[in-house]
Amino acid sequence: MNIAVLSRGENLYSTQSLLKAGMARNHTMEVIDPTLCTLTVDKGKPVLYYCDEVVDDLHAVIPRIGASNTYFGASMVRHLECMNVFPVVGAEAILQSRNKWTSFQILAQAGVPVPKTYQGNTYDAELLLKLFGKAPLIIKILQGTHGHGVILAETQASALSTIETLNTAKVRYIVQEFIAESKGSDLRAIVVDGTVVAAMKRSCKEGDFRSNLHRGGSSEIITLSAQEEQVALKAAKALRLGVCGVDILQSKQGPLVLEVNSTPGLEGIETTTGINISEKIITYIERNRM
Repeated sequence: MNIAVLSRGENLYSTQSLLKAGMARNHTMEVIDPTLCTLTVDKGKPVLYYCDEVVDDLHAVIPRIGASNTYFGASMVRHLECMNVFPVVGAEAILQSRNKWTSFQILAQAGVPVPKTYQGNTYDAELLLKLFGKAPLIIKILQGTHGHGVILAETQASALSTIETLNTAKVRYIVQEFIAESKGSDLRAIVVDGTVVAAMKRSCKEGDFRSNLHRGGSSEIITLSAQEEQVALKAAKALRLGVCGVDILQSKQGPLVLEVNSTPGLEGIETTTGINISEKIITYIERNRM
C-alpha cells in the first residue's frame, strides 16, 4: 500500500518510527507536509496537490497534526477521506478531541468519568468561581498541548485574576477540579483499533504539577487495572478515535479521563515500554484497507 504520514516534521521521532514500521512491512511510505498542499474541488471531485503534483495514489494516511495547524490539517484529512483514503483518525474526531470542552461534553454523554469541569464564563468570573467551589483548581485554555496553557490556581484570588485576564484577552478556557491525590502523576494509555496496546505512568518533575514528559516529567511502564482499561477504551470509542492516547488520573472517585490526544507522541511510550506502537498502527491500516 501507499501510506502517507501527514507531518510538518519529517525528522521527528514519531514520524520516523511510523515510516520505518511501514517500510518494514513492505509498504511505500512518504511524508506529506500539509503546509505545502493545495486542496481543490475540480469538476465536482476533490483534488489534492502536493506542491505542483497531483496526489492520487494514496491508500491510507496517518495524521500527525500539531495544535497550531489543527484547522487546515483536519480539512486536509477530510479532503483525503473524500478521496477514499483511509485515515487512522478522521477529521471530525481530530477537531472534537482537540477542543477540551467539546471532548468533555462527548465523554460525559458516553458516561466516561471525567473531573468536574466548567466552561469558561466571560460574563461573570466571580459567579463562575462561586458555582465551581473553592480553590485550588485548574484553568486550561481549550487547545493547549504538552502542558502549555494549564494553570494551577491555589487561591480564589489567583483564580479570579487569571480568569479575568483570560476573559479580557478573549481566550477560551475551562475550569477543572484539582485532583490532589494524583500527586502530579497520570496514566497514558495508547489505544489502537479498540485495544490498549501500551500504557505508562507519568510523574511530574519536582516543583511542577504537570506530568508531561516534554516538561521534564518521568515515566515508567505499568499495567492498567481492568477499570482503567475499560475507561480508556470507552473514551476512544466515544470520540471515534482509531488511534489515540488517553490520559487518566487515579483519584478517590476511581479513574478519571483527563484528556484524549488524537496525535499522541510515540517516543516516550515506545521508549518506556519497549512496544513498537508504530507497527500496531500499520497493522491497523492493513486490517481496514487491504
